Amino acid sequence: MAKIPRNFRLLEELEKGEKGIGDGSCSYGLEDGDDIMMSNWNGTIIGPGHTVHENRIYSLKIHCGISYPDEPPTVQFISRVNLPFVSQADGKVEQSKLTVLAKWNRDNSIETVLVSIRREMASFNNRKLPQPPEGSVF
Repeated sequence: MAKIPRNFRLLEELEKGEKGIGDGSCSYGLEDGDDIMMSNWNGTIIGPGHTVHENRIYSLKIHCGISYPDEPPTVQFISRVNLPFVSQADGKVEQSKLTVLAKWNRDNSIETVLVSIRREMASFNNRKLPQPPEGSVF
């Protein structure tokens, strides 16, 4: 089976991100519309209901390197959040601690990463973790 080139794949993701994902709880788009390499993205996650994250909006930076989608993107929270897979020093998501990144395959996407993070926020172990004040950033 032929591999879809990186830029075609990212164009597909950009189009999908601009239309909005599913229920609108996650969104993403290019940081700079003139970025011809489509490397730097912004993401947003609306905290899941019935958790300490409810009614919070989390901003993230996503970087798709030259080897994407064969290699996972790097993800960094801009909004402060307390989760076991997020470095409290700089907000970077530790790839080895988030399953979707640790077991990456090229069928995954920016969308699957954001949806997985949101799912983790709602998981039993993370839904009640004390959080930094709303609006604080790394």
